[in-house]
Amino acid sequence: MNKGLFGFFLLFTALFAGAFYYTNIIQAPFISALNNIKSNYHASTEFIQNQIEQHFFQATNIAELKDKLKKYENNELVMQQLSSEIDDFFKENNSSLEIDPRVELVRTLSYQKFGDLNRVWLEVKDYDASKIYGLVYKNIVAGIVIPQEGRALGLLNRDIKSSYAVHIGEEKAPGIAHGNSSEYLVVKFIPAWHHIKKGDEVVTSSLDEIFFKGLKVGKVISVTSSQGYQNAVIEPYYKTNNPNYFHMIKKIK
Repeated sequence: MNKGLFGFFLLFTALFAGAFYYTNIIQAPFISALNNIKSNYHASTEFIQNQIEQHFFQATNIAELKDKLKKYENNELVMQQLSSEIDDFFKENNSSLEIDPRVELVRTLSYQKFGDLNRVWLEVKDYDASKIYGLVYKNIVAGIVIPQEGRALGLLNRDIKSSYAVHIGEEKAPGIAHGNSSEYLVVKFIPAWHHIKKGDEVVTSSLDEIFFKGLKVGKVISVTSSQGYQNAVIEPYYKTNNPNYFHMIKKIK
């Protein structure tokens, strides 16, 4: 191959790679096809794994599951009792409040765009694109879920458009947390009269009706003041870059 032809081939490859990375029109069919393949692959592998586990580890699993089932049944009974008493309390006091929280386990399909680790397509059954949902990983806040082209798109904490209401420290200072495309999060619009310090824990407030109250977000590492408000830089607890599953909060009450 002569130098001219080789140079043309390198230039064509570079242009195609650049167009593929930056153009959604080119990426979309590839990602859609990969999502379908990945979804079928996950379903097949889970079925095979379940069959193998049932065959080889059935006795051990049954014993462990029985113990867990007893604990879950006990916890469920306790929660049902508490829920019943709270409902009775609301009725006696003519309250219109309702308690019906809903959480769904959802699976990650792929990144929305190659090279962007902060946005993932999610496989959600009966997805309602009219709402924003909270995304949780192992009991800590991971981000939010927004509609994109009628599908569920997870914006992880570091994404600049991922935002939700939080409380900070013992004073429960209110603020809005969002990503800034870096390692840390930022909480803005914290009233100046609250005393915020390094090490204060940040939790969800539920005032945005996205998350349950008190879910852990991270800890304060620095505080600054600007235009009558305080801003806090937060080191998030959620740092996983390759999650397979999340819990999506579909309803908080």
